[in-house]
Amino acid sequence: MTIQELMDSNLFTLVNAGDDTDAQITTPFCCDLLSIAMGRAPEKCAWITVMANVNTLAVASLADCGCIILAEGTAFDEATNGKAAAQGITVFTTDMPVFEAALAIWQKLQ
Repeated sequence: MTIQELMDSNLFTLVNAGDDTDAQITTPFCCDLLSIAMGRAPEKCAWITVMANVNTLAVASLADCGCIILAEGTAFDEATNGKAAAQGITVFTTDMPVFEAALAIWQKLQ
């Protein structure tokens, strides 16, 4: 499944469409500890987290995540949304718990 296909599924609310929407999502990845995510997030993963701050964007960029999914109703502020757009990072939000969001992606990948 590509990031564009995830966008088209309307499974999550799209906040920002990034630059690489044709990239294949490799796996869901759940982590709220940024230092762990920076070292262990698989390339082009769909990173599901509740950490809604500007440092999340930096980690997603460094780890080459495919997209960020902010779970459990969390959201970036306007400045961080603007930075995501400027950096070309795809961001979604959802009210789903982290596990349910990851499971929904896993099921779409199967």
